[in-house]
Amino acid sequence: MTTDKLTIGFIGYGNMAQAMAQGLVDAGVLPGGRIVACANHYEKLAANAGKLGVRPLHSVQEVASAADMVILAVKPGQVAKICEPIRKELADEGRMVISIVGGFRMDDYADLLDEGTHLICSIPNTPIAVGKGIMVTQDQDTLTDDQRRLFNQVFEPVALIERLGADLTSVATTIAGCAPAYTAMYMEALADAGVKHGLPRQVAYRLAAMMTEGTGALHMATGTIPAAMKDAVCSPGGSTIRGVAALEKSGFRGSVIDAIDTVEGA
Repeated sequence: MTTDKLTIGFIGYGNMAQAMAQGLVDAGVLPGGRIVACANHYEKLAANAGKLGVRPLHSVQEVASAADMVILAVKPGQVAKICEPIRKELADEGRMVISIVGGFRMDDYADLLDEGTHLICSIPNTPIAVGKGIMVTQDQDTLTDDQRRLFNQVFEPVALIERLGADLTSVATTIAGCAPAYTAMYMEALADAGVKHGLPRQVAYRLAAMMTEGTGALHMATGTIPAAMKDAVCSPGGSTIRGVAALEKSGFRGSVIDAIDTVEGA
């Protein structure tokens, strides 16, 4: 199987599923017409699916039958109900199943899917919509080698695929999946400060957004650790180090760590 003939099916078509579909279509991985989806409210599904040419279907059975790659994109409490009527279809030798259900790992599917189902658990984040995503992926799966290559072929154009042991996927998902909200708050605060000092709002947003994207891109391109990147901007006695000192005085880094601890229940 290659992406030239692949059909992807979403069971559940909420914000994350739509972000994935958007990223895949915009990146040219496959056209919207080779994506199918079902959801609880068909009229809303049809309206959202129509934006990309995704084909709306009426049932999980239709999606399971039509798709080579089935993506489970429902809430945790819905998984058992969703899987039961399509266990046989999902276990088809030529089909692969991707779970993007928050908090679900391979072991959680032991009693929900038939033996022999080709399954991988991977949690994306919303920047996948613009080809800048992360997929935190459990390093144990039941895919064949060819299916694993296909998974990479489909998602590498739109996301960094980070494979980790089950014991680390939770905190990795918190950093990759929750931190876009924290980063957006930081960008908003920077923009507010710019507006306070006279910048037009949209200019301030653009500066904050591009600075954030560029700093991340610089690390990815060079491998320079964040501490060294910070030091490179901080001239002795300069304005940047004074700002860094003010952030440290306010507990900036401690607050970020506290946010992750809170989500992880530490």
